[in-house]
Parts: sequence; C-alpha cells; structure tokens
Amino acid sequence: MNPLHAFAKTFLAAALLLGACAPAPAVVTPTAAPSVPTLPAANPASPSPTPAPTAAAAPNGPALNPLTGLPPAAPELLERRPVLVKVQNVPREDRPQWGLSQADLVFEYYIEYGDTRFAALFYGQQPTAVGPIRSARHVDIPLVQMYKSFLIFGGAYEELFDLLLESDFQERLIREGPNTAPALFRYDPTGRNSLLVNLSLLPEVYQRYGMDDSPQELDGMAFSAAPPAGGEKAERVFVRFSGGMYNRWDYDPASGRYLRFADAQDDLNRDKPVYTAAVDRANGQPIGAENVVVLWVPYERVKAGAEVYQAELLGSGPAYLARDGQLLHVRWQRDAAEDVLRLVDESGQPVPMKPGQTWFSLLEDDSAVRQEGADWFFTFQPVP
Repeated sequence: MNPLHAFAKTFLAAALLLGACAPAPAVVTPTAAPSVPTLPAANPASPSPTPAPTAAAAPNGPALNPLTGLPPAAPELLERRPVLVKVQNVPREDRPQWGLSQADLVFEYYIEYGDTRFAALFYGQQPTAVGPIRSARHVDIPLVQMYKSFLIFGGAYEELFDLLLESDFQERLIREGPNTAPALFRYDPTGRNSLLVNLSLLPEVYQRYGMDDSPQELDGMAFSAAPPAGGEKAERVFVRFSGGMYNRWDYDPASGRYLRFADAQDDLNRDKPVYTAAVDRANGQPIGAENVVVLWVPYERVKAGAEVYQAELLGSGPAYLARDGQLLHVRWQRDAAEDVLRLVDESGQPVPMKPGQTWFSLLEDDSAVRQEGADWFFTFQPVP
C-alpha cells in the first residue's frame, strides 16, 4: 500500500472514532493559492444557452475525445486517464456546484433517503474548480472500472472503503490530505467549507505518488451530428427520484441542447414541483447536455437494515436517449468490466449520441415512464 492510501486508511479510522460530533476539518492552505472563480448569482433569471458544439469532420483534423465525439480543449488531455469526481447534490445550500458544465459525462444516481449524487467524469477539459466533493458509493466502482479513471472522493463508510482499497484501482484513489494540496483545497465563501479540486494541478499528485496516468482504451461510444431515425418528439424530460429530488430538461432549439432545471423545494405530494435553472458556479454557464440518457438498472441493497445500494451496470437493459428534441427507445450495454457503457438498438447495433456532453440518470429497473404529448416523465421506483 502506498503512503497516500495508508494515510487515507488512518484518516478514515480517526473519523469513525470521532463520529458526527467532530469539528469541521481544518482548511487546507495550499502552498500556492489556487485560482477560485468568483461566485455568480445563485439563480440567474435567464441564463444564456451555451452554443452547441460541433464535431470536427476533417480527416486530418484533431483527435476526437472518445467520450464526447469532439476535440478536447487541448490535445495533450487525451494522453492521460480520465478523472471521476464525486459531487454533492444535497443539501440545496451546496448548489450551484462547480465545474459540472465542463464534464464529459455526468451520472446521477440514487444514494439514500430520497437523495441523489453526481459522479462527474472529466477527460477533454480540466476546470480549475470542481465540487463540492463528497463521499463514494458502491456504484462508483463500475464507473471507475469502465473508464479506467482516477477517483476523487471525500470518504466512504468502512466496508466500502475497504472494498476500494482492495480493488484493482486502489492506486488511483485520491482524497484530501496534506500531500494532495494545492490540487485539493477548501473554499469557504458562505460558511460551507467546500472541498474542491483543481484538475489542472492533479499531475503534481500523480508524480508525487508515482500514479499511472497513461492513456487508456476508451472507445465504444458512437456519435453522429445527424439524429437517428425513429425518435418521438421530446421537448421536455422530467426525472423524479423522490418528493424532494427531481429535475427537468428543456430542449433549446437555438443551442441544440437540453437545459437542466433542478428542484427548488420539496414536493412531497408530487403535485407542485418548483424548478430553478441549474448553473455552474465556476463560470455562470447554464447546465445543459446534448444527450440526456435514462437507464433502467437493477439496484440491490448491499447492507442489511440500511439504504446502501449497488446499481448493476454489467449486462444490458432498457434505456431512453433524448437528443435533438426527440426521444429514442434504446438499450444500454456493457459486456465486460473494462468496457465503456454504450447505447445500442434491439439488434445490438450502436445508436449514436450527439457530439457533446451526456448526462445519465440511473433509475431502478421497475421505475415508471409515461408520455404526455412532447413531455416525458420518468419516476424512480424505490428499492424494496
């Protein structure tokens, strides 16, 4: 076990002994202060949509990011591993989050007590602030395996932490510690003492601990600027995980993207949802995606008497792809642990996504879907 993981194990044991009454962790003072973006207004009235990206088509043009179908921000970014960052979604006081507008892929999944969390994957861009960083969950294990990524997380309960340290990617686990600053740092503009990561400084951590940052095989996703035939009109996509955790995606024809609107208050009776435009605190840009994908996956309770789940991402299952204002009934497929997740039709042929960012919502495979005109409603079915 390298020194980083020995420190992480010791830190976890201390946290378990101190319990919930422990004081907030001390702010890590970087040796060189990172550049932290100025916070924009939390709920701008009408954020301007980000122009839709277009894939490079020149045969001798720049290499394309296999996770977006677009050129990366810099060619050298594809000569490294992706980075998976665990990002907080509750409480609402921690919103808006930093950096989500620059992720290649974002996975939203159920964690416990009606709440969700994000796992944001970065490969083609490296923002200087991503977070707030939170703890790992079981579903992060297959995500790290399929994208051969690093995992940046805030902690884990003891049994899961042991699984992470026993995994085949234990050398790629990164947590807050005295030797991970200034890449990981604390920012406290509103009394929240948020833990963030500056992705551009991570190579210093890799070098310090001899971590393998070599490029990996990530092919498997298909992209096409032209939408597949057979889609149904989808102007809005609603995804509800619980009475307090729901979101809506509105198609914006001007940008060719779906813009995200998140729950602004609890809607326990599920009849009066209130939404607010989701923005990126790092740059003030609206959160949007060229592709919104809803996956039907089996959730399994892995800890008796507690809401601790694993979402099975090996095999295949039903899925829905919203792109270009239409929704397609497809399937997700992942045949081996090292394979990336891809979308296929009923015959197993690849279904192309639009070049750009993709958001995945992982719903339990007994969840509900209904259509009302051009609106689609997806409702998570609680796990027994």
